[in-house]
Amino acid sequence: MAISTFQRREVKFLMSLEQYEALLPIVHAHMEPDRFCVDGKEYGIYNLYYDTPTDLLIRRSIVKPFFKEKLRLRSYYSPADPEQSVFLEIKRKINGIVTKRRVSMTVTDAETYILTRVKPYYERFIDQQVIREIDVFLNSYDSVAPKHYIGYQRSAFFGKDDPEFRLTFDRDITERRYDLSITKGNYGGKIIRDDQRLMEIKVPGSIPLWMSQALSEIGIRRTSFSKYGRAYKKFIQNAGAEVPQEERKAFYA
Repeated sequence: MAISTFQRREVKFLMSLEQYEALLPIVHAHMEPDRFCVDGKEYGIYNLYYDTPTDLLIRRSIVKPFFKEKLRLRSYYSPADPEQSVFLEIKRKINGIVTKRRVSMTVTDAETYILTRVKPYYERFIDQQVIREIDVFLNSYDSVAPKHYIGYQRSAFFGKDDPEFRLTFDRDITERRYDLSITKGNYGGKIIRDDQRLMEIKVPGSIPLWMSQALSEIGIRRTSFSKYGRAYKKFIQNAGAEVPQEERKAFYA
């Protein structure tokens, strides 16, 4: 059962298709596609986000606190088979620095664990440590359960000179607040248009000069964008629900 740990800055840009097509040749000159994206291929990412009955985690996240955290189940196949290995991930952001720790288990084991706290057995200490962190997370919030599904198509690159510099483009970002299982397939509403791409720069330090110059020349501007946040805002607006007074400024930003 595998685990990965990440610590980095994540900078996001929502761009038009024309901007994406202008940037792509520059990206290819300085970066290599990752092993899943050779010859222009994309891969799917399918997530189930957990939250409290009052959506406390995403409501806190929207107001951009110094510290925030989220829990999600991630698969790279859709629909996922109940006995297929997926990743249960805990992601934190502290003063702009993102850390992500994840552990592999089957969909069935993950659903059982969230519901009953009965977890798979892990031999490795580092796997046990991540499960303990997730235990603390689950014990810190009331009645954590599946609340939102989000899936999308991604192309990814890493720097030729700096493999730790990563870049991703996401499209067809799909969300729903029903049929809350990654075994159900990828369908629902959209949170960006077909002619848009969401780019994320993932870097442990500063953005390379060539990328900064390209963004400036093409007119691509940094944005604040959370897939779960955008999907939640869409749900609230469609439902006509009232946003608490103390959250309104951030909600409508």
